[in-house]
Order: sequence, then structure tokens, then C-alpha cells
Amino acid sequence: MLTKLLSRFTSDMAIDLGTANTVVYVRGKGIVLNEPSVIAMIKEGGMLKPYAFGQEAKLMLGRTPYDIDATRPLKDGVIADFKGAEEMIKYFIKSVNHRRSLNKPMIIVCVPYGSTPVERRAIQQAAEGAGAREVFLIEEPMAAAIGAGLPVTEPTGSMIIDIGGGTTEIAILSLGGIVHSKSIRIGGDKMDEAIISYIRRHHNLLIGEVTAERIKKEIGSACVLPSDQDQSISIKGRDLMRGIPTEILLSNHAVSESLNEIVQQIIQAAIMTLESAPPELASDIVDKGIAITGGGGLLRNLDHIVNSCTGLPVCIADNALHCVALGSGAVIEDLSKFKHVLFKQD
Repeated sequence: MLTKLLSRFTSDMAIDLGTANTVVYVRGKGIVLNEPSVIAMIKEGGMLKPYAFGQEAKLMLGRTPYDIDATRPLKDGVIADFKGAEEMIKYFIKSVNHRRSLNKPMIIVCVPYGSTPVERRAIQQAAEGAGAREVFLIEEPMAAAIGAGLPVTEPTGSMIIDIGGGTTEIAILSLGGIVHSKSIRIGGDKMDEAIISYIRRHHNLLIGEVTAERIKKEIGSACVLPSDQDQSISIKGRDLMRGIPTEILLSNHAVSESLNEIVQQIIQAAIMTLESAPPELASDIVDKGIAITGGGGLLRNLDHIVNSCTGLPVCIADNALHCVALGSGAVIEDLSKFKHVLFKQD
């Protein structure tokens, strides 16, 4: 009774702590925050202090003076900079929790399926250090499947490919559990790195992460179909031969070629997961197909190439970018139904 009473005065929330973006879902309100997972620290008196967060900090990437350091505290879906991650989570919690609470919020945080106990404990401790009353973890493929509207609690097989900034989570689910899953540390960031490497190798031009991300979003595709129109984008960077800034035109065919290896690795991981599916669940997947979620899942023609390689129906989930946050939010809205998918790291 006391727990129910206190819950009325708290803003319990679910956090999709992603490598690229952090999305916060507050119970009863929905998604209230979607910011880049970036923090800028400034050196003052020999110590680093928080200077900017989210979108403001992202604009500083690659543009900071010597006393300011703008970084992403998460890498490959897990914490690389504990202090930075804790400060960032603390700021985001304060941003969405305006009212004075009689009790600290309960927080659900999403973690990659393939993360280690040490990595999960770091995420849990960062959320606790940011002021949580209680912290529960949920695996990203489960949260993504719930957010995509898949019948994960029913005795039927569902398959999902969730492509985030740092990891790709592929899972077969049934009866509220993960039957088989594979997590690979490949995602949107690796796509950006592949574009940077391709342009450097073929055009002797050095570009930054922000430019690579813009190329991916504007003309990036998993493959170029005969029906696709030719596209190109003007990009600026530093000429490695002459050492001066210059500008080139890059085609969508070149971008697709640069992403080919990354896309193939994702497809191979999906095929390996399918090979491990029990026969009855495999037959369900033949009927229902594969759902793709995550920001990386929005890469053009990705569904087409996955379909051609697996022979299965493939669909991009509605609101694919926020499926993980929406799924963990659905759990916090109905704990009695989904409580068994939550856990803590000892």
C-alpha cells in the first residue's frame, strides 16, 4: 500500500541508454526526452566539470578548445567513461523530473544482450549514483520486441533485429523470454567509421563523425536498387595530400559500397540466429517474418536485402527509432504483466 502511495509522487522512468542517443520514457507521460548521448567536460582548477549535455554537447564534437572535452561516454552499448555517463544520466533525470518528489524514481535501463556482468553492473551503478530509488535492467531485444508490438508473451515465435548505435541485437522470442539471441558490436557508429574509411581510402579526404552521420542519413543505403534514383552529396574535409580543406561530390553508389561489409555482417548474424531456432518457432517465423528496429534499421533498402538473403518477410517497425524506449516504457506502465523480463545485476 505504501509503495503504491509513494509511486503517485514519483516519476518512475525507463531509459534507453544508447551509444548514440538517450531516450527517457516517464510513466504516464510517454517519451519526454530524446538527446544525443554526449557530454562536454571543462577543466577548472585541475578538475573536469560538466559543461554541456545532449544536443548542445554534440554540436561541440570536434570543435572544442583545449580546456573542453566533448565525448560520448558510451561505446558499443556499454559505459566507457563511468563519471561522464553518471553525470549525463543525472542531468537527464533532473531534466524530466521537474517536481519535487517524496521519493526517488524507480528506473528501468536497457542493456545489450551480449553485455558482460561487469558492464551491466556499471550501468546499474551509474543509474543508482544518479539518484534512482531502485534500478532494474531489461535486455534490449526484449524491450525492442515489446515496443514493436510483437506478441512476446504468447507461445509463438517472434524474431527481431535491433540495430542501435553501438550494437546489433538479434533475437528469437517466445513466452516472455529470449529463446536464442546474438549480439554483435556493430551498429550506426561502425557504419559512420566505414564511410570515413572509404572516403579516406578512395578520395584522400579526411572527414569527421558528424559529416559521416549526415552522409549516412541523407544518401546512405544497404544496396542501390535499379529503381533508385542516382543521388550525390557535397562533402567538405581536409585533403590528405595537400593538407588544405576541400570539397567533393559523393554518390549513393559509393556510400552503399562503403557499407556493404557492415550490412553483410548483420545479415550473417541473423542467419546464424535462424539456424539455432527450434523447429516449431522457425515455422512461426516463416509465417510472421522478421521485424527490424533501431536507428540503424532505417538505412534505406535494408529490409530488401535481408529479405533477399533470408527469403523471409521483413518489415521495419513503426517508430523504429524509439521501439526500445517504448517497450521498456510499456513494462513500467504494466509491471505485473512484464515483471519477469526485468532483472538486477549482483
